Amino acid sequence: MTRTTSYLSAAAMVAMLASCGNGTGETTNTDTTAAQAAPAPRKAPELAAVSASPEYAGATLKISAVKAEAVGKDSAKVSFAFDVKNYELKAQTADNANKLCNNSAQGQHIHFILDNKPYKALYEPKNEVTLANGTEHYLMVFLSRSYHESVKSPGAAVVYHFKVDEKGKLVKMEDPKEPMVFYSRPKGDYLGNDTANVLLDFYVWNGTLAADGYKVKATLTPAEGDAVTYTFDKWEPKFITGLPMGKSKLTLSLTDKDGKQVDGANTNVEREFNLAAAEPMK
Repeated sequence: MTRTTSYLSAAAMVAMLASCGNGTGETTNTDTTAAQAAPAPRKAPELAAVSASPEYAGATLKISAVKAEAVGKDSAKVSFAFDVKNYELKAQTADNANKLCNNSAQGQHIHFILDNKPYKALYEPKNEVTLANGTEHYLMVFLSRSYHESVKSPGAAVVYHFKVDEKGKLVKMEDPKEPMVFYSRPKGDYLGNDTANVLLDFYVWNGTLAADGYKVKATLTPAEGDAVTYTFDKWEPKFITGLPMGKSKLTLSLTDKDGKQVDGANTNVEREFNLAAAEPMK
């Protein structure tokens, strides 16, 4: 064999090895490898039923007194006192251990929701807030079980419409007659075991949810994955399950029988909340 023939044979062998793959005798399928490496699509969060809770048919909540006191030249301190009957604040709701969701160690309370902002839990039947002069407000208050589920029986809630005038004087306004929805839960940070079942609860006022009537549309945007929308035609709480850790967002909208957004105060509200394995999200 001549030197030229030897060079040609070596070149042919290199070309043959290259045609077989990566020169190691192994064949790589790029499409298959990419498919194996791609993570499976995340399953969307789901709604689960909340087991029947103790009823408080005779429980009532009323506003017994409201007064305003000027604070400086541009605001007023507004104080509220409440009358609670047939309901024990600070008591643990009987089935709290079976709910497997976030539960207040301080027990049953009042949800104090001003202008559809995040509520304040009241364990005593009173509260005070400082408000700017020349402003109008809607207050929703209702009785809450220790695990934050609202008591929905007649008489367990009140909506109070008022304004603080330019001089810091309280003026009660006409009771609203339009349908409204007030956001309650989810709220704040959920840690550890509390992330498994996240309560979704709201309060409907001046309206009845029905298949052929008003509905509440809940749009959930999880920390990971696509937004999902649920429609409520029954007024009942649900658990959100399968939520990823991190910051999620929930929007509640009151719609009419045709699915159109209802105009007016307190018909659309948005809130963010956090889930973490151990520590609150930063």
